[in-house]
Amino acid sequence: MSTGELSRFADIVMNATEREIAADVTLNGRLLLAQEKTFSISYAPFDHIEHGAKLVLVGITPGEQQARNALLEARRRLIAGNDYPSALKAAKTFASFSGSLRRNLVTMLDHIGLNRWMGVPSTADVWNSRHELVHFTSALRYPVFVGGKNYSGTPSMVATPVLREALIRNLGEEVAALPNAVWVPLGPKVTEGLGLLVKLGLLSADRLLLGLPHPSGANAERIAYFLGRKERASLSIKTSPDAIDLSRKRLFNQIAALRA
Repeated sequence: MSTGELSRFADIVMNATEREIAADVTLNGRLLLAQEKTFSISYAPFDHIEHGAKLVLVGITPGEQQARNALLEARRRLIAGNDYPSALKAAKTFASFSGSLRRNLVTMLDHIGLNRWMGVPSTADVWNSRHELVHFTSALRYPVFVGGKNYSGTPSMVATPVLREALIRNLGEEVAALPNAVWVPLGPKVTEGLGLLVKLGLLSADRLLLGLPHPSGANAERIAYFLGRKERASLSIKTSPDAIDLSRKRLFNQIAALRA
């Protein structure tokens, strides 16, 4: 079982104090993986791959808070004597989606019938009794900072050499490890990143579920229309119903093909 970069950084993480991790998740650059101009990629324990997963949920990159929580949990587990795989799995639990974002995501995935393909009453079960069916990850596995701030997708990860390389190397490894899973990118920046893996022949396009509105609460109108809870005539000019209709139809057809 791969332990990613943890073997390289385990001693540094264990020997750091909680206060040091809380103050600086890069530990004064000791966890640095790569750097280019204003970009830096720092290690945090997001290496675990859930090999039995049928569903992969993909964000952009872990933020500073996620990195802090994961480092603290990994440190606690390692000091307690846990082996690398179990420490990594425990740390990865901090990467799961929560709150309204999770509720919206579950509702949309169930709406297109993904739960039936997975063999569960609802995709909500992957956060509870069937957690082995989901793999949480990011297009950029390890935290990326731009000028010391969380990376939010600009500039493009596929056009920035250090980010493109990290995307292909790390996410490519996860794609290879999960050949039977379906991949759900959250947002257009993540879609662009996964699209690169499709172009490179690393990911099959029929395993990529594109077109779900981003599950953020700020996207409530698009989500409501996607779910059939809001009429076209009542939409604001910010929402394009034709694009949503096309995406929804494609997703229904894709799930039907997977089930067949």
